Amino acid sequence: MNYNQSCAAKGTSGNKSPMFIRSMQRAAVNIYKTGNSYEMLVFAPGRIKEHFHLGVNGLELTISYTPPEGFNRPEWTLREYSRGGFKRTFTLDSQIDTADISAKYIDGVLEVSLPLVSGAEATSRKIEIN
Repeated sequence: MNYNQSCAAKGTSGNKSPMFIRSMQRAAVNIYKTGNSYEMLVFAPGRIKEHFHLGVNGLELTISYTPPEGFNRPEWTLREYSRGGFKRTFTLDSQIDTADISAKYIDGVLEVSLPLVSGAEATSRKIEIN
C-alpha cells in the first residue's frame, strides 16, 4: 500500500501575493499489518464523524474531511494543529478486499480496516542483476 502525494496549498498575505507555501493540511496516518488485514489509524481529533468521506476507485483509497459550514475560525494566538479539512489518497495492494473495507471513528482516531483477500499471499523472489 502506497501513499500518493497530495497537492500543495498556498497561503497569501493581505496583498494576495504568496507569503508561504505549505503542504495541504492533513491528518497523520499510521499503518500496520496483521495476519489478515492492514489497519490504518488516521489521527484527526476534534472532527465530526459525519464529515469524513472514504471512497475506493479501482485500487485508490481516498480519505477526506470537510469541516461543517460556519466552522468557528478564531484569531489564533498559538496554533499547533488544525481541525480543518484534509484529503489523503493511498494506492491499495491488489491483495486488499476493497468490498470489505470498514471504518470507525473513536476518540479522535479514524480506524480503517483493509482486509486481505483470503488466500492471496504476496509472492517474493530474488532477482538476479546481470
